[in-house]
Amino acid sequence: MKAPALRLTGSKPADALLSTDALALLIGLVLDQQVTMEKAFTSPYELKQRLGGNLDATALARMDPDELGKLFATPPALHRFPGSMAKRTQALCVQLCDEYDGKADRVWSDAEDGKTLLRRLKALPGFGDQKARITVALLGKQLGVQPTGWREAAGEYGEDGVFRSVADITDDASLQQVRAFKQERKAAARNAG
Repeated sequence: MKAPALRLTGSKPADALLSTDALALLIGLVLDQQVTMEKAFTSPYELKQRLGGNLDATALARMDPDELGKLFATPPALHRFPGSMAKRTQALCVQLCDEYDGKADRVWSDAEDGKTLLRRLKALPGFGDQKARITVALLGKQLGVQPTGWREAAGEYGEDGVFRSVADITDDASLQQVRAFKQERKAAARNAG
């Protein structure tokens, strides 16, 4: 069986890292706000390069916060708000060390059901309800992480045949469909307000 391969960035090395490294995926999800999706999900690869090729939750949790902030801010910055996102990334890594022995994949690998997975994701720094549900859908639809009740936990993002979020992006066409959906939602929200 072929290993799952995410296609979120347009960069084969960055997508390969997201597909195989749970920490990279969680960091990308944390960064996926107020920047393009491609920027958010390419940044874990860039961070790994800046760290000398090693992306490790324990090392990031123990790193001097100012040094990590400098890595995020070095041009090209890893995010529009490098300082706050460096802090959020470090907080994520601290929590992964405290609760999952620094192994990011344990957030889902030993979750007994979709409710547990959703609860665990919502407890992570940078994950609200919507991002947690999208992550459950992404894990289930594209990476084969399907504990009992995962679709229910993902809510509308877990439905088949929709194009609502990163969970539904598998190629350029689906990327355009997700972007169109998001634009429609924003327009509807503006018109309702």
